[in-house]
Amino acid sequence: MLDDAGLQALREAARLSPDNLPLRRHLADQLLAKGYLAEAEAEYRAALVLAPKDPEIAAGLAEAFTRQSAHGQALAALEPFLAVPGYPPRLGVIAARALLGEGDAHGAARRYHEAVSRDPSLADADLAARLTPQPIAPSGPSWGAPAAPGSSWGAPGAPVGAGNAGGAAWGGQAGPGSSWGGQPGSGSPWGGQAGPGQQPAEGPGGAQVERSSVSFADVAGMEAVKEALRVKLLLPIQQPELFKAFGKRAGGGVLLYGPPGAGKTHLARAAAGELGAAFVNVGLSDILDMYIGSSERNLRAVFDLARRNRPCVLFFDEVDALAARRSDMRQAHTRQLVNQFLAELDGVDQHANEGVLVLAATNAPWYIDVAFRRPGRFDQLVFVPPPDHAARAAILRILCRDKPLAEMDFDAVARVTELFAGADLKGVVDRAVEAKLHQSISAGRPIPLSTPDLLAAAQAVKPAAVREWLGTARNYVMHANDSGAWDELMPWIKQVR
Repeated sequence: MLDDAGLQALREAARLSPDNLPLRRHLADQLLAKGYLAEAEAEYRAALVLAPKDPEIAAGLAEAFTRQSAHGQALAALEPFLAVPGYPPRLGVIAARALLGEGDAHGAARRYHEAVSRDPSLADADLAARLTPQPIAPSGPSWGAPAAPGSSWGAPGAPVGAGNAGGAAWGGQAGPGSSWGGQPGSGSPWGGQAGPGQQPAEGPGGAQVERSSVSFADVAGMEAVKEALRVKLLLPIQQPELFKAFGKRAGGGVLLYGPPGAGKTHLARAAAGELGAAFVNVGLSDILDMYIGSSERNLRAVFDLARRNRPCVLFFDEVDALAARRSDMRQAHTRQLVNQFLAELDGVDQHANEGVLVLAATNAPWYIDVAFRRPGRFDQLVFVPPPDHAARAAILRILCRDKPLAEMDFDAVARVTELFAGADLKGVVDRAVEAKLHQSISAGRPIPLSTPDLLAAAQAVKPAAVREWLGTARNYVMHANDSGAWDELMPWIKQVR
């Protein structure tokens, strides 16, 4: 809701005159200048529908994206214009900020210097300083792993490899033939930008070291869950001196559990992005192998990959397939995989996994071997609930922000989508968009999405996953909870009807 009377008057005028391009541009510019980023984004989108080849509108939209940390979307908005020779230099500066946000410092520097050489008035001292690698103090933490010759490990986001003739700074261009992840002898730090012909650091079965472009700002709601992840995983690395004073080390494990589609994987990526750490997403195909002993070797190799790229978030999805109760297993080699997993979580010494943050997600935590919940392993279980009313409205707003929109009442849609998970809400938006596309094709122009479109789609979707999951959880809470592990589910199972 806008609290500025002048902006409210402009918005009302734009509503009454939707095809008035100068008015829409002026409204979008004013919204952007006063920090109403989501509203400015919507107005720039509407203006871009009226003038799809206007670079200044695209620049405004990209600026709104960049200030919301949606760097990939900003680059996508600018891409058609940057491909045209002689594009406005302002677009190059905005692209530089977005590239820097994506971790491509080399590309950002190239765009920035090219734009400023054409229009020196666009020079930005703060941006230029961030594009210039600075040497780090030699006292930076080592994370317990040997660095490549001539390089140092610095704090997340700090340049590294300052003394390495063939190395690269964090986020910069790596040397020929090197790879991400600081492989022995490569001279490239974790998370660096791969150069031409290079490949990201890769583990068994295709597991790769990635750089997450999302943060907790991109996760709607779930404040309690985000706070638990901050305290357990992020703060020990961001404030190591404070935690060291209490004998707490950086690293550990958290098990995320909850109904399907609630956003557990998105949360894991956001945790990595919040920290600026490497991210390794481990799928079942990366571990499981038909030959006896191979699965255990694959699991060890994945942990070794994370240790070489620390600080690193190592994420196991559907972890119940790798950590099931040994009492339920009939084959000895499947029990061995669980034993190997437990051994890797413990590490060969107390500092082996320092800087490795292990996150796991499951829809069925009650099937996981109890040994994984021992302190020092997955000692913290975090329930990821289905989104509440405010979170559903925020999710819908995020899902719709890259689409042509009319005046939207996301709260009204949130009220009729109780027990919808994030995946269900995406299904609602996708269904509404498909229906609107058919109308737009018939009309020969984009027709904005409206609140009635989402309400109609929500009535057609019958989500069952959350309700069924809560029904299963109810059985465990009421009849198999002697340890009290599932007490936090009690308020939720009362919603089962």
